[in-house]
Amino acid sequence: MSNPTAVSLSIFRYLFASVAEEMGVTLGRAAYSPNIKERLDFSCALFLGDGRMLAQAAHIPVHLGAMPASVQAAIAQCAPFAPGDVVIVNDPYQGGNHLPDITLVSPVFFGNPSSVIGHPVTLSPGHLVTPSPLHRLPPSFFVASRAHHADVGGMSPGSMPLSTEIYQEGIIIPPIKLVAAGQRNEAVWQLILRNVRTPDERNGDLAAQLAAHAIGQKRLEEIVTRYSLADALAHADALIDYAKTLTETAVAHIPDGRYTCTDYLDDDGQPGSPPIPIQVTITVQGRQMHVDFTGTAPAVRGNLNAVPAIAQSAVAYCLRCAALALVQTDLPMNEGAFAPLTITIPPGSLLDPPQPHAVAAGNVETSQRITDAVFGALAQALPNLIPAASQGTMNNLTFGGKDPGTGRPFAYYETMGGGAGAGPEADGGSGLHVHMSNTLNTPVEALEYNFPLQLEQYSLRPHSGGAGRHTGGDGLVRTIRFLTPVTVTVTSERRKRGAFGLHGGQDGRPGRNSLLQGQTSTELPGKFTRQLNAEDVLQIETPGGGGWGPSPQPSP
Repeated sequence: MSNPTAVSLSIFRYLFASVAEEMGVTLGRAAYSPNIKERLDFSCALFLGDGRMLAQAAHIPVHLGAMPASVQAAIAQCAPFAPGDVVIVNDPYQGGNHLPDITLVSPVFFGNPSSVIGHPVTLSPGHLVTPSPLHRLPPSFFVASRAHHADVGGMSPGSMPLSTEIYQEGIIIPPIKLVAAGQRNEAVWQLILRNVRTPDERNGDLAAQLAAHAIGQKRLEEIVTRYSLADALAHADALIDYAKTLTETAVAHIPDGRYTCTDYLDDDGQPGSPPIPIQVTITVQGRQMHVDFTGTAPAVRGNLNAVPAIAQSAVAYCLRCAALALVQTDLPMNEGAFAPLTITIPPGSLLDPPQPHAVAAGNVETSQRITDAVFGALAQALPNLIPAASQGTMNNLTFGGKDPGTGRPFAYYETMGGGAGAGPEADGGSGLHVHMSNTLNTPVEALEYNFPLQLEQYSLRPHSGGAGRHTGGDGLVRTIRFLTPVTVTVTSERRKRGAFGLHGGQDGRPGRNSLLQGQTSTELPGKFTRQLNAEDVLQIETPGGGGWGPSPQPSP
């Protein structure tokens, strides 16, 4: 194959994406925990040897946009690499986003070592080289996976506590080699398992991630064997350039100007917390976009702080959504899609907190509000394209206790869908995981099979979407009766103000959390940790999406 053509570029685009997709299929099928195997709370991606993102599967936006930081951290702190190495990291201040999201990064080597050691070696195309330490080659690619583990220790089951410093949130893993030259570091493996409530689950889920990486490396070897390493790398560079050109073209369709929006988080979960502003100013000039978060609140005492990679991920997601509509063609998601974008994040702010600020909910809740604010600003530039705000939360639920039958500890984590914002052409979808979340809800059967509880209601929440020419989507109602004592933590947003409507559309209804004990119903705050008894019932009603446009006037 010679220089990339339109046809060959399309072929390689989907070849590279298929590597990440098949990694995801492997991880989902091999995982132990319901959060990964049922809800698919994981992401996989492919990177070039210099750390540039090349392809990703259609997984979790907040994972994928932030994963380049993990790969860069792995390169900075764990090089040089050898075949069979696997780096592990979850430290938000060193390439992670929050502690339950454990990222693995594996180098993939190809090539002829003769240029390094001075002795000619005949290799078939794509042969996976195992050089000795004396003639180690740089990696050609990296494969990476990020999975949300249902418990990584910390002060409450599920590792999403109402924390005030990161040390309360679980085990902190800086970038280190979990596997070195094919040999698993048993000391590190056992250290991780000893610091979690459910070691068997963690053992199985980490093994599933390693299996996914083995598949990714195998599929890359097949691609290089068929086409050659030179052709694969040439097409990788061309795909990045293509994504850059398409994204710049999309930005050029946005009217030049300066657009500002401020939205608010309800509180940080600590007593007396006021609403927390997130302010964004978008400046568009030609083919470039600058996003400035000056005016955003300082870092807070609670756990809604978010590291910069999360803000970058949310902004990139919003730009990609707009670009897909503006250029009206499928846009590769790789390093090139970030090229027209620059971001300013004030140091010490909610979006760049100093260590050791708590960050557990920044990844899940603050990311959603960043998205709302960015879309709110873009709606001023593109009023006939951008939808109203969606539910604006992931409705995080964790609980844990001891199984009454076996006496073994259990821990569980899930997020819940809600209403999507209506747009200029259609109503919003109902009961969906929106924007920075892209998981499934845990099926009733899987939930009841794995944990001592009964799911008494799982339905849409009627009339929770905002009215308008197009109506916002409805939220969900999820009602759980616990059959054994548990510690429950809920971290949710949009409980005080609903998702905003646009252009005369009404706001969606805020969410609501309730505790039902016998005939007594108690409304709970948006963020809480409580000890519940057997037969206590927790009900979570998720927010609706905002409406778009004024409601039609009734006929006379």
